[in-house]
Amino acid sequence: MKPDHAIKLISEVRDLQIVDSEGRNCGICDDIVFEGKAGGALTVSALLVGPGAYSGRLPRWACALVRLIAGEHVVRVPWAKVDKVTSRIFLTDRGEVLGLHRTENRLRRALMKVPTA
Repeated sequence: MKPDHAIKLISEVRDLQIVDSEGRNCGICDDIVFEGKAGGALTVSALLVGPGAYSGRLPRWACALVRLIAGEHVVRVPWAKVDKVTSRIFLTDRGEVLGLHRTENRLRRALMKVPTA
């Protein structure tokens, strides 16, 4: 399905895996940003990705844990950068270009410092 076709955004987009133009997984769609006015049409302007985007949906103790482990970073992916939506969201650009992979790269660097047995 192309992003300009009718889709049920909350049930068909939120919580889907996001894949960049190189086939690399780069997060989960944590929230959706709409634009429009009351009584008018709403349009999707962006997807929000990152631990800061879903922290408001978690209990306070879980928010603190997520913040400690992954931070509060939020990436705003313009809807225009969505190529298609199937069981995953495919982007037209590389994740790094859009600011994705930041948390994963940070955790990877931290894990590289852990000595192996």
